[in-house]
Amino acid sequence: MNKPSAPKTNQAWGGRFNEPVDEFVARFTASVNFDQRFYRQDIQGSIAHAKMLCDAKVLTADERDQIINGLQEIETQIESGEFAWSVPLEDVHMNIEAALTDKIGIVGKKLHTGRSRNDQVATDIKLWLRDQIDLIAPILTRLQRGMIELAASEANTIMPGFTHLQTAQPVTFGHHLLAWNEMLERDYSRLQDCRQRLNQSPLGAAALAGTTYPINREYTAEALSFDKPTENSLDSVSDRDFAIEFCAFSSILMTHLSRMSEELVLWTSAQFQFINLPDRFCTGSSIMPQKKNPDVPELVRGKTGRVNGHLIALLTLMKSQPLAYNKDNQEDKEPLFDAVDTVSDCLRAFADMIPAIESRKDEMYEAARRGFSTATDLADYLVGKGIAFRDSHEIVGKSVAYGIAENKDLSEMSLEELQQFSSEISADVFDVLTLEGSVAARDHLGGTAPAQVSAAAVRALAKLDAR
Repeated sequence: MNKPSAPKTNQAWGGRFNEPVDEFVARFTASVNFDQRFYRQDIQGSIAHAKMLCDAKVLTADERDQIINGLQEIETQIESGEFAWSVPLEDVHMNIEAALTDKIGIVGKKLHTGRSRNDQVATDIKLWLRDQIDLIAPILTRLQRGMIELAASEANTIMPGFTHLQTAQPVTFGHHLLAWNEMLERDYSRLQDCRQRLNQSPLGAAALAGTTYPINREYTAEALSFDKPTENSLDSVSDRDFAIEFCAFSSILMTHLSRMSEELVLWTSAQFQFINLPDRFCTGSSIMPQKKNPDVPELVRGKTGRVNGHLIALLTLMKSQPLAYNKDNQEDKEPLFDAVDTVSDCLRAFADMIPAIESRKDEMYEAARRGFSTATDLADYLVGKGIAFRDSHEIVGKSVAYGIAENKDLSEMSLEELQQFSSEISADVFDVLTLEGSVAARDHLGGTAPAQVSAAAVRALAKLDAR
């Protein structure tokens, strides 16, 4: 005797099952609580699919129009907050399809002809991530523009350059800011590379092998503004390289923002006092009234670990999966969502904060005077007098040792004091021992000379204008 059929929990696949899914398992396997973020892309893809099915004579024009109108009404309901999401229906796709069927009847069930949730979700993720990239790119550009414009205004502001966090040579603040911009320029390029590679349509790959229906994948690819359809149906439904690549971009970007944050934190400290951050980007202490804490850069620095974790999560998620689609892939969304949210917020914070930085020029200049930052200039000067660099290096080292003992910078020594280390030193040495002379001497492409910084800022802005 046949057992009576149990109530279905999912209209898409319930026919195979004789009992409903356990309530806990339904919650455990459902993704609707987070993948409902795809609703707009899911509807967009479904409309393109319906139009293609009509073009292929699988749907009539009337059926196509009923489906499109129904989907548009559902989108309006979702955006107004009137749509009731159902966990038993598992995901955004089945929630929308079930609502469509309730709205227009059996015609709604025809929408899924020639596709699977496997190619549907792959298409949705790509559409969503492409949209997010197109939102992130202008924020990154805004940050770069603010950074470059600040660099141009600080082309003559002298500060110490560091290696090993020890004073090395004088540079300009503008030059330092343009170094940051070079990092961001590479990040922008990586972001655009990611967008280009993801912009191929998986729609039509169906579950894994394609479909027997006379579909036109070029039609839906063009309708959804993809460059072309993907080439292989197995890869189409199982590929998540684009999500991994975005998280790789995000990790590198956040690493750059973290390095910048570290310097901002140092520069605002009482030990450096190089810059001032406006109060709106800082907080105070509940017990120490004098404190002004650089919370924005500190938090950005901290969020870097979070984004790096998402990259590792996705790499680990994919590393052992056989072809084609596996349920594991449901775990791709939350790390990707959070990476997008975190990167967007951090870029916005920096884009607002960086142009508002106030340099403390006197403190920067005084710091550059300490630490014998023009020692290399003295060595280069001696080379110009015909002394081998290794010998000039030793001469300057002895003069620095003398300066440490006497508590004098090289530029503060008299000519007689300097000449005790080399008779080749003459009065013109002070032209290179000044901070201004040192930075001005680096007058070549990529150098810190103010003229070069100004020219580099012009070129960098031109790149942004050409985007």
